[in-house]
Amino acid sequence: QVQLVESGGGLVQTGGSLRLSCTASGIFFSISDMGWYRQAPGKQRELVANIIRSGSTNYVDSVKGRFTISRDNAKNTVYLQMNSLKPEDTAVYYCYAEVLSTSNAKFSDYWGQGTQVTVSS
Repeated sequence: QVQLVESGGGLVQTGGSLRLSCTASGIFFSISDMGWYRQAPGKQRELVANIIRSGSTNYVDSVKGRFTISRDNAKNTVYLQMNSLKPEDTAVYYCYAEVLSTSNAKFSDYWGQGTQVTVSS
């Protein structure tokens, strides 16, 4: 079984910074895509950023220039550095990983439990 454990959320003032971390554990061959979604109250979950194994990244327009996603393949960990935070960034942030299973040699998506990020104005 694969588990994703997140950390780093919290309360910060407008303009502040937070760094989220998410580590995958369990038995698997490798991880392809990793990333972060967020969901604000009353809104749909949206992809914030993702990074493939080679390091190529993708960001939603609203966070470009402020957020940076990175990963450490040796540690099976993905990070999201969030700078210049705004109240509209307030949401529950969920990490995910596309994992190649050892049991069936297929990719499956796994999710973290979510971590709250609150930006006060």
